[in-house]
Amino acid sequence: MAIEAAEIEALIRASFPAAKITITDLAGDGNHYAAEVVDESFRGMNRVQQQRAVYAALKAKMEGSRGELHALALTTRAPG
Repeated sequence: MAIEAAEIEALIRASFPAAKITITDLAGDGNHYAAEVVDESFRGMNRVQQQRAVYAALKAKMEGSRGELHALALTTRAPG
């Protein structure tokens, strides 16, 4: 079952309410997305810490072979 970009954004926004979030469906299949998340809370974190925080927000949708979200190219940063 595919997941919609709006659902991914809502899951991320639940953990990062003030973030600038951009979701792109890379393959047009609802399974392979790219996300850019820009949030002040990332300031002082390294890239791995930032990405772990976002993946934690998506964990339930990515777990196991039946997870709705199969691939996510993730870019994170603090605002410039």
